[in-house]
Amino acid sequence: MAGGNNKGNREALLDGAKRCLLEKGFDRSSVRDIATAAGVSTAAIGYHFGSREKLLFQALFALIDEWGDKAGRALVSADDPDADVVERYVRSWDELIAQARAHPDLWLTSVDLFMQARRNPDLLPQLADGMRQGRTGSAATILSVPEDEVSDEAARTVGMVQMALMSGVVIQALADPEHPPTGAAVLAGLRALADLGK
Repeated sequence: MAGGNNKGNREALLDGAKRCLLEKGFDRSSVRDIATAAGVSTAAIGYHFGSREKLLFQALFALIDEWGDKAGRALVSADDPDADVVERYVRSWDELIAQARAHPDLWLTSVDLFMQARRNPDLLPQLADGMRQGRTGSAATILSVPEDEVSDEAARTVGMVQMALMSGVVIQALADPEHPPTGAAVLAGLRALADLGK
């Protein structure tokens, strides 16, 4: 049993790689670091994943899924049936920003994934698929419909803009923690942009 628990070596390695990514980032996470964090031998990495890079890529995608789950929970938890759509939207932003500030390493891992994808084109199809799923999920949450009812157009518009806003707002919240954005500021900014040219 790896690390004195009931997990197999594969799961232990994924957990160890995720910890290393959060603490050190992709480039500084060595085979020895990952194996030590997992409580297994370095040879187990090759056996289960083929290479350090393949293991770290899987761990990165697992962390991005966790990132997406946290973002989704922030939006869903703001879905108060007694609040109107504007109140829910503002509240969802406040909760999302609070999540980002509570778990900055998890959120910043997504930036690491994009950087690695630029260096390794083999990652791009997985990244593109994840982005498409994220756009659909974001649109479904904002429009209050099941994901299978989100049209391609809604995913390409509502979902795309919401995901772009999430990334940018979270980075600003982490870069300037003394003056983080608020849900009210996000909404005011969107309304001001929508009024351009009127």
